[in-house]
Amino acid sequence: MIRLAILASGGGSNADAILRYFAGHPQIRIVLIACNRKMAGVYQIAENHGVESIHLSRERFQSGDGYLPVFREKQVRGLILAGFLWKLPPTLIQAYTHRILNIHPALLPKFGGQGMYGIHVHQAVLAAHETESGITIHRVDEHYDNGDVVFQTACPVDPHDTPESLGKRILQLEHQHYPPTIENYFSQLPN
Repeated sequence: MIRLAILASGGGSNADAILRYFAGHPQIRIVLIACNRKMAGVYQIAENHGVESIHLSRERFQSGDGYLPVFREKQVRGLILAGFLWKLPPTLIQAYTHRILNIHPALLPKFGGQGMYGIHVHQAVLAAHETESGITIHRVDEHYDNGDVVFQTACPVDPHDTPESLGKRILQLEHQHYPPTIENYFSQLPN
């Protein structure tokens, strides 16, 4: 059994899509949701799916042990970032080398980096008069939005798009493609 943890910061729609996809999966199980915001909606999603959740304190996460003992206790083999807004500490990057995936709401390397998340990305795409946007699923390394691309797909940018309308289409792509990409990626990794 491949045991994965999701790290999230917000409402948890991607976490929900992932949990739904892997419900009853014969090889992959989501065993933990970790969140850095006390009032985030992802806690309710974890409860709805019967998955344990924990709150991450900034000090322990970034300057302490990165919660690595918790992940090890749960026998977590990989980390999935789903709207997680903190940079991962070196402790986790080293412990889970090539075993951390993130999803970004643009076609990297464009519109990535610190502060580029959610609506900010869609605003930047529209301000640059791009004709397409999309999603990038990538491995996580020590830099923001820098790791090797695992999967990308695009959608057109409509001339009448707002950041919100573009964001809706991008979120649909995320929900459609992130879970099967996670499945394919972690199923092919060696033990």
